Amino acid sequence: MHEVCGPSALSFAAIALSAAQGSALWVSKNWSREELYPVGLSSLLDPTHLLLARPGNQADGLAVAEEALRNEALSCVVIEITQPLDLREGRRLQLAARVGNTTGLCIVPEGMGSNAAETRWHTSPVFDPDREDSTLMHWSIIKNKKGTNGAWNVRWDPQTRRLHVVSPVGERPGSKGASG
Repeated sequence: MHEVCGPSALSFAAIALSAAQGSALWVSKNWSREELYPVGLSSLLDPTHLLLARPGNQADGLAVAEEALRNEALSCVVIEITQPLDLREGRRLQLAARVGNTTGLCIVPEGMGSNAAETRWHTSPVFDPDREDSTLMHWSIIKNKKGTNGAWNVRWDPQTRRLHVVSPVGERPGSKGASG
């Protein structure tokens, strides 16, 4: 189980679904006026491979996500979280993901997350004056149980359906003014 927060969290989740390459489930709250439109993700993934669940509350959403993670038929499960998860809830999701060999991703509000998460990412858009597209993002890994933290500028290329993860030379975090 992983977590993502920040203004580009939904884009991060959509790219994660694309990378998972298989059928996926997106669990979101049913009381929101905003609704995911799978056809809008067609540059990232086949919308016919995306299931949507809109449970009435977070407890039901967690139950749906846990069962989906445990089921080996899905490659990825995304759940939008609106209230803090306690350690028990986070651990249940983590164990279900391990049993089902399924990638799990919680979209969480900034400053909120579970101690059980393997990684937590913060994502934000980056203005790119050299290009007219809006796909440049800054991804920072702010929690990592099994490695180090870091930050990258990434760009989704819809023509190749690939993520470019290398920042321009001389513009990487910490490299300003460094000699080449």
